[in-house]
Amino acid sequence: MPRVNRTAVLTLLIVSSSVFLLFQLYYYRKYVSKPGPHILSRTGHLTGNDIQWQTVKKFLSLAQRFKLPLFLGDTAALTFLSQDALRQRDRMVREPHCTFLCSGRPVTSFALYANLWKYDHGFLLAAEQKGFEVMELRGVDPRLASLDTLSGEQIPLHLLLRLQGYIIQVVFLYDRSGNYLWHGALRLKANMDKNFAPFKLLDYGRHAGAYDRPELVLTVLDGLDVRIPRNITRFLDEQKHAHFLECHHREARTFLQLYPDDSSLEAVEFRRKVKSLLHLTSQILTRLGIPFWLSSGTCLGWFRQCSVISYSRDVDIGIFISDHRSDIVPAFTDAGLSLKHKFGKVKDSLELSFLSDDIKLDIFFFYQDGDIAWNGGTQARSGRKFKYVFPLFSLCWAELLELKVRVPCETLDYVMANYGPAWSVPVRNWDWKTSPSNVLENGIWPHDEWTELIQVY
Repeated sequence: MPRVNRTAVLTLLIVSSSVFLLFQLYYYRKYVSKPGPHILSRTGHLTGNDIQWQTVKKFLSLAQRFKLPLFLGDTAALTFLSQDALRQRDRMVREPHCTFLCSGRPVTSFALYANLWKYDHGFLLAAEQKGFEVMELRGVDPRLASLDTLSGEQIPLHLLLRLQGYIIQVVFLYDRSGNYLWHGALRLKANMDKNFAPFKLLDYGRHAGAYDRPELVLTVLDGLDVRIPRNITRFLDEQKHAHFLECHHREARTFLQLYPDDSSLEAVEFRRKVKSLLHLTSQILTRLGIPFWLSSGTCLGWFRQCSVISYSRDVDIGIFISDHRSDIVPAFTDAGLSLKHKFGKVKDSLELSFLSDDIKLDIFFFYQDGDIAWNGGTQARSGRKFKYVFPLFSLCWAELLELKVRVPCETLDYVMANYGPAWSVPVRNWDWKTSPSNVLENGIWPHDEWTELIQVY
């Protein structure tokens, strides 16, 4: 048996040890000495979380270089940051080096204040140079939609950046005249790659959205500087209910060509008073935490002509009875409105009416009964009750008179229920007891309860 060359073996061991030490030094300098992920998988390769973190880091570095006014809008990451999640953090089975930004999804979403950034095409070029594949989606600027002459120029709505199988979504938030932020829907053109991203997993883009401007704070997440909403819970709740409906400006212009709007001084003054009353109503109910929506003629005006109906002489809103509060009346009277009438009771057909100047505010409370919703009406002199039936509906945001307001998402169904198939034809002689398509007789209030249930001031 040949004799072992001890010198050769010793040399081989020294070389092997040196190579291993050099590899450890390289890995320490490249990964461990920097903030963020620094854990290799058992196979010696970077984990998916490491790759996602590096993708986000590379993107944020570019965003800082081009001064993009960004904040984290990713719902999964923000959910991890909520107080409930933080209290349970020790019980969560998660890799410790990328706790928040690595959500288990191949997408991370950011929002960009479009009005605070002068669009720089160089950002897209720099992103491509860093290895990102970029998809830019544009659309019509709705802020110009009410103008007769449009430039045809489209604005950026979404950016999708793909690297190593991970997607960074950037949604552009624009200031609207109602002092809120708006983003557009994400719609692919025919020539775009429908497999570019897992579009069903994106937080933003299934529809347009509206938000109050969040207060932001700068924090460090997984070793990276990131701005986040200060009130995360509120932002997440807004995101769930952000669906925004744009008024149909083209159809409204067609309607107004057929039926020109009243331009008299009286009509102009009426619209000014309605705007003031609607803004005040929004302030009062927002302070009380009560959601409301445009109903009856006010909803019809928004849907049909993107404005108010000048001959309607009032403002109509709806509130779900589940949101009723006993301090609604004092809140309105303290704000300077006078109570005109109160009909019904909380359990049945409640209706309030206030007066501001000579403009009436009608508040109809809606009740759910199976697959329908309804509100009541009362004739004061006879005690007769009426019921107005609607198919169930959800609420979306819209804009009327420079105010962010809610409307039924299923607006056409709502309007059709109330005004029938001829809703697009103006009707000046309207009888609330007989004209609506959805009105039903609903009995008579007991005479001995009129004092309580039929109050006229």
